[in-house]
Amino acid sequence: MNKTIYHKPLNFKNLLVFVIPTMLMTVIQSLYSMIDGVFISNLIGTDALSALTLIAPFFSILMAIAAMLASGGSAVVMKKMGEGKEQEAKEDFTMLILVNILIGIVLTLGGTAFVSQLSGSFGASPLVTAYCQSYLSTYIAFIVPELLFSNVLMYVIAAGGSKLAMASSLFGGVFNIAFDFIFIKLFGFGMMGAALASGLGMMIPCLIIVAYFFNKKRMLHFVRPKFRGCVLTRTLSNGVSEFFSNLVSGVVMLLFNRSMLHYAGENGVAASTIIFYVFSFMNAVYMGYMLGTSPMFSYFYGEQNREKLRKLKALSLKLIGALGIATTILTVLSSRQLIGIFTGPDNPAYAMALHGNRLFSAALLIAGFNTFSSALFTALGNGLISAVISFSRTFVFLAGCILILPFFLGIDGLWLSVPIAECMGLVLSVCFVKKYETKYGY
Repeated sequence: MNKTIYHKPLNFKNLLVFVIPTMLMTVIQSLYSMIDGVFISNLIGTDALSALTLIAPFFSILMAIAAMLASGGSAVVMKKMGEGKEQEAKEDFTMLILVNILIGIVLTLGGTAFVSQLSGSFGASPLVTAYCQSYLSTYIAFIVPELLFSNVLMYVIAAGGSKLAMASSLFGGVFNIAFDFIFIKLFGFGMMGAALASGLGMMIPCLIIVAYFFNKKRMLHFVRPKFRGCVLTRTLSNGVSEFFSNLVSGVVMLLFNRSMLHYAGENGVAASTIIFYVFSFMNAVYMGYMLGTSPMFSYFYGEQNREKLRKLKALSLKLIGALGIATTILTVLSSRQLIGIFTGPDNPAYAMALHGNRLFSAALLIAGFNTFSSALFTALGNGLISAVISFSRTFVFLAGCILILPFFLGIDGLWLSVPIAECMGLVLSVCFVKKYETKYGY
């Protein structure tokens, strides 16, 4: 697929053709992330699963940096494409990829030096702490491809390679599962094996997509880069919402886990891990949709095509609403089956996860609209408004709910913190989307 997709009639059929591969891609990625949890829970134990949740803030930092460069950079690059500045766009794209690699090298060195301190900072039992260190010390070696994969994935979708993105993710997922079985089940490597499986399963599709950009016939491809400080500044400022969203999600996850440890112990942390896996799997549908449509919003905005901007927004809201209803119903009705994948009814975490999932799932009705609103403003180059929406719903509102609700509702307050924070975020999102309709012409 080439750039002519941006010039096709914008209707429901063409939109689905464009975004379904990216939606399937994010679902596949979430699925094999869930499978990692299944292997860890069943072959190592729920203590190891708790450890995986406790080190989530570390991965949130990585994803915060990757998301900032990917979302902010692709908006800048695709806007230039829409304006007809194709050579500049390719130079900027190449420069931003090199910046990504450099940051990855710095983080690898820093992570290696402080892995012991990171592992011991969660206040968990000695066994869980040992699991944390085993996983982190291995996975740190994959930081560069981790950051690089998140970036090239965004650009390959923008360049019309969404089917390649989906296929490579599926390919990497198959390898991830195979490596999980080999390293954990056959070789008995424990958490080190789980980290190796995740790292290698992600590195393989990364290399496939990087190879895509060496082909000069592609809409986007590697050229001799030119460093433009203003481009890097716009990228960082435009992607700041995605940075803070991922960064504070790690802080909030740490806060959530500490509260869960207080109210329900490590079984509670294991239960919340399972629920977050289920929620992430369903929420991946929205993320995939925005990965597919964000370059379209950027391109149409650069082209000043207000008719297509308005139509794309209207189609998006209808589709997201339908997906919200469908994913919520599916998650609630299949709670036993989803929770049972990770652990059996004889495990204390099972009953907590089953009850919590039915409360937590209400967030799926609303999360898609908030994700859309934040990503919309990033795509249009307004990183400040995107950051306000994202920071408010993922930190201010959510952290407040986590700190306050358990005093009145106990553990149910923790399960309801995300749905209530999303409701508050929706009010803010609607206000901003309405306010800027005239300015951006959507």
